Amino acid sequence: MPQNEAEVAKYKPEPDKDGEIHTNHVGAEVKVEDGKATPTEETAKRAEALQAQGDEVAKEQARDAEAAIEGKKELAKTSGADSQGDTVEKPPAKAVTPDEDREAKIRRAQEARAARAAAAGGAAPAGEGAAAERPARAPRAAKTEDGDAEPPKPKEPSKNQPLLDRIAAIVAESVGPEAVESASINEKGLEIPTLTVKGDQWFKTAETLKTHPETGMNYLRNLSGVDHETHLEVVYHLVNLTTKHEVCVKVKADREAPVVPSVTPLWSTANWNEREVFDLLGVDFPGHPDLRRIMMSDDWVGHPLRKDYEPLDPEV
Repeated sequence: MPQNEAEVAKYKPEPDKDGEIHTNHVGAEVKVEDGKATPTEETAKRAEALQAQGDEVAKEQARDAEAAIEGKKELAKTSGADSQGDTVEKPPAKAVTPDEDREAKIRRAQEARAARAAAAGGAAPAGEGAAAERPARAPRAAKTEDGDAEPPKPKEPSKNQPLLDRIAAIVAESVGPEAVESASINEKGLEIPTLTVKGDQWFKTAETLKTHPETGMNYLRNLSGVDHETHLEVVYHLVNLTTKHEVCVKVKADREAPVVPSVTPLWSTANWNEREVFDLLGVDFPGHPDLRRIMMSDDWVGHPLRKDYEPLDPEV
């Protein structure tokens, strides 16, 4: 701010928005007396008004702060705290050993499983009763030109039926007629020939499927596990890379003590796949070179992909 008339005169006037040029002067902000610039009365009054306004704002803020403090004190009183807002000290919690914590988690999981079973009341799953009561609808018969219904045409056999019959015959000849429990064409799955093999005959059957010159299943495409609630099942998808023939083999296992022979010695692809089924479904694979969990930690309780699995810690 200019301090005297000489300094005020130094400022070059500039045109305003209307293009007019006004001469610089001390103006209403300051007045110059004896070479010194001092605030005018108008400026002093405005400063006093701003100061008063600021004092009122400060007082209002102080009142708000006091009200907030009082509110906190009241809240502390109602929650059992003292007048200073300090919380009441709680007695230290009893230390729990890892074994006690593990037993408590197992007990909670068993209680949750029992409660779910009691809520189900042994009733059949939703939809089963209705499906049993409702008879299957017969396919609508075509009509002739005279209006008479034509008998439905017999379904044509699958193109892979001869392959399925031959594979089943090879297994029966090489392993035994009791090795194959069932054989069918998976109509919903690309008509892949599908065998269900007994668990105690599985390794010898797998060896036959790989080494027999007519089958030559030299590649294990996939290995997976399924929980059918009544039993567990391990599913293998085998491929002959030369002929491109495929076969699916299912092996059932008891749910309480599931055991299926390992085929890792025949197809190395089975190594990690069997570890995954062991980890998530609890199927044991005797003959596996390194059977251990692959996804869950070694001390994990239970198998997460089982349908009755209850986590020990609900927050995990």
